[in-house]
Amino acid sequence: MAVTHPVGRNAASRKYDILTALGALALSQDKSAQRLTLRLMTLITARYNWRNDELIVGRVEMARLWCVDERTVKREMAKLKAMGWIEVKRAGARGRITTYRMMLDRILDDTRVAWANVGPDFEARLSLETDAPQPATGQGAIVAFPGAKQVPAPDVSSGDPWALVAGMLHGDDPQSYGAWIAPLTHHDTRGEVMMLMAPSRFHASYVQTHLLRKIERAVRSLDVDVSRVAVLFPEG
Repeated sequence: MAVTHPVGRNAASRKYDILTALGALALSQDKSAQRLTLRLMTLITARYNWRNDELIVGRVEMARLWCVDERTVKREMAKLKAMGWIEVKRAGARGRITTYRMMLDRILDDTRVAWANVGPDFEARLSLETDAPQPATGQGAIVAFPGAKQVPAPDVSSGDPWALVAGMLHGDDPQSYGAWIAPLTHHDTRGEVMMLMAPSRFHASYVQTHLLRKIERAVRSLDVDVSRVAVLFPEG
């Protein structure tokens, strides 16, 4: 699925389609998922710049808008990143607020199950617009590895830090996630160190050598009290 951002002709209807799809999905889910989706929809309507594909809003402003504390804002934004619905466009630094972009293709893909709840015309129109075949040729094309195991994304609804990190890593590279990240389990967190358990010494060695920095970047992006990750393996 390839979705262009709604600017220019028909932009207004496209924006309403996205918000309608989000609302329909929220109404089909439990209260926790409904609340998270409503919070995102409020950010979109209040602060999202569709033309520039930018959501620029500080944590204090989000907390006021959502009527929650800043810790809740951190947890909810981490869930949205882990779900692949938003991603950081420019990281905040020295007084500059973090800029996010909306991942509209992922949002539409995840809301597809609720399109029919709006009506057959809505479902048919969005299916026609989003399912057009996109050529995958040229130097930048990605070719799936034959026989690669497809592992579903982890459940991030609990807000558990490792589940959120795993969700972000799945969205970044599902194939690598299935091979190396999914088998890891959260063993313990002591102070600033999150300890993960690998199924074997070889697995732990590979993760430490090739993926540890990527995992630690994902952990730090959650803004939790963890700055380092250790990978353990069963003895014997």
